Amino acid sequence: MTKTFTALLLGLAMAGCAATAPQDVDLVIRHVNLIDVATGQVHPDQTVAVDHNSVVAVLADADASQYRGRQTLEAQGKYLMPGLWDMHVHFGGGQALVEENKDLLPLYVANGVTTVRDAAADISDQVLAWRAQVASGALQGPTIFTSGPKLEGKDSIWPGDLEIANETELAQALDKLQAMKVDFVKITDSALSPELYLAAVRAAKARGFIISGHIPFALPVTEISDAGLDSIEHLSYLLKAGSRDEAAISAQVASGQLTYWTALPKLSASFDRQVALANYRHLAANGTAVTPTLVGSQIIAYLDQDNHQADTYLDYIGPGLKKTYQWRVDRAAKDDAAAIAARQSRYQQTAALLPLLSQAGVTLMAGTDAGFLNSYIYPGLSLHQELALFVDNGLTPLQALQASVLAGPAFLGVSDRYGAVAPGKVADLLLLDANPLEDIKATRAIHGLVLHGQYLDRSQLDALLASAKAKVAKAG
Repeated sequence: MTKTFTALLLGLAMAGCAATAPQDVDLVIRHVNLIDVATGQVHPDQTVAVDHNSVVAVLADADASQYRGRQTLEAQGKYLMPGLWDMHVHFGGGQALVEENKDLLPLYVANGVTTVRDAAADISDQVLAWRAQVASGALQGPTIFTSGPKLEGKDSIWPGDLEIANETELAQALDKLQAMKVDFVKITDSALSPELYLAAVRAAKARGFIISGHIPFALPVTEISDAGLDSIEHLSYLLKAGSRDEAAISAQVASGQLTYWTALPKLSASFDRQVALANYRHLAANGTAVTPTLVGSQIIAYLDQDNHQADTYLDYIGPGLKKTYQWRVDRAAKDDAAAIAARQSRYQQTAALLPLLSQAGVTLMAGTDAGFLNSYIYPGLSLHQELALFVDNGLTPLQALQASVLAGPAFLGVSDRYGAVAPGKVADLLLLDANPLEDIKATRAIHGLVLHGQYLDRSQLDALLASAKAKVAKAG
């Protein structure tokens, strides 16, 4: 009896020890200020446990003993939030520039950008391969979502497009994109008729694709939204939706009386705030998002004032990609004083649409247009500039962060895995030295980054930059 009782007590004691034994995980971040990007709340003195590629627990630091990290990070005074998303980038410039494009991936990581949305180019097979390699851990870089090649009309001005002339070719192009397992479809209209553009949107929607694109000036913006377009790329198109004369101007573009460039002054002159709000609410009701890409517009608008040849970040861009920047610079250099004043006025008018879109409930997505051709829009760095421009033009720091961290996953249908520091979410986490809710520029004060569950401290991030710089210098 005594032996049985003693054995019972010993068993209970062992069970108690087992119940309180800490769970082993890859990483424990302690005493951190946790930012909830959905609400704007900051939760002090939190512990975050990460194992493999997932957050497994978030709890008050008083309960931190429940987890034992193979790596433990003391983060007093630091701020933790989900990694940043750039919702409009490009990889391209032809096969000769594949390696230079691949070398851009570490630049995103070093700047805290853990996910990018590739909005079409001419090296889609390579981008799709990188997407798989990043997902498997074979390649260090941000998670990639890609459209693959975009849909266009015959004789497109852009290389790499899937060119279509009729609905039969449209169906074949969509078959190809489905076989490629792209994450969304992009449509542009440099050579695509308005009728086939609408048919493409409807056909892609019928197949369950997410759809983004430039939009034809020959069609009212709300008509395109009604057809099923999920996102409008670039804010300039939203100026058109605010014109009291939009229908007439669209008809003139359709008949060939006006072009994109000659229509712009008429749209600017006929802009009406109430018309804009009504049409923006229409977009919001349809769930049509907008990716403003302000940073690129600002750069081009003020090329006469800003000498980007002295940009230190050029040291990280390969010589072939740098050459692709020149075409926009050359085009802008042809502008006389009146044209320069017009492009700057247009930028200011367009940027001022941001709070109107927000007021109307339109989802805004933070994207930069970084990549080949787009002059001085630097991978990684430019997203911080874009977020700052959001705030400069009327949004709060929280709204700017939401446009990256929340809107990106929501648009791509992956909010179950991204958008918060919470159990079950992917462990892409940005650790900052200051609170970006107080000053959006704090997103640049990067103390460290958790990328796919692996912690990279500041020295490791700096090493990525140094390696990129050395590679460019060697290439000459």
